[in-house]
Amino acid sequence: MRINNLLLKHYLKNVIFINGTACAGKSTMVKMLADKYNLICCGENYECIPENITTPQTHPNLSYFQTMSDWQAFVNRTPKEYHDWIVGCSNELTQFEITYLISISRSQKVIVDTNIPIEILREIADYNQVAIMICPTKMSVEYFFERNDADKAFIREQIMKSDNPEKTMANYRDILKYIARHSYDKFKDSGFFTLERADATKDTRQETAETLAKHFGLST
Repeated sequence: MRINNLLLKHYLKNVIFINGTACAGKSTMVKMLADKYNLICCGENYECIPENITTPQTHPNLSYFQTMSDWQAFVNRTPKEYHDWIVGCSNELTQFEITYLISISRSQKVIVDTNIPIEILREIADYNQVAIMICPTKMSVEYFFERNDADKAFIREQIMKSDNPEKTMANYRDILKYIARHSYDKFKDSGFFTLERADATKDTRQETAETLAKHFGLST
């Protein structure tokens, strides 16, 4: 069964989407705007998959953690393997994310740190429902492990447990570079409203939140 994109667009009218590169400030903006404007907050990696519905046969990328040999295999994949897995997860997750967002946005606005592909967002959301946040490749790599993020801390811990932590860290940074290079231009040329973070040392949170609020029509 296929659902017409215009129908999806209608039922997603209360959803605000933020997508983009790592370290651009997406999760911070989702939380800030949700708090200020009383929006339902769906932060990074929010749970939208019903229990026991994915299998390695139907969703091989989302089921990766069930089939991987160990965490060393996870952090030592080649950059292309890791990138392809990220893209695969995004594609497999999209249907779950869309149906979940429809179910929770009937009577209240929702803001989501999303991984829905750009080409699909163009079909299911209006211009003022989407914002893209990006940062230069160098910044996304350098500051990846500097954030107060439990998932990033866990990955770093697994890297440090490897037989050769220096080599494993170098490989993981190559992974981050590969992902960033392949996503930066795609996001920058998406045609959606885009903000680029140019300086990670400067606190621009309030200014960025105000700019996004105006774009999304949350403030006058």
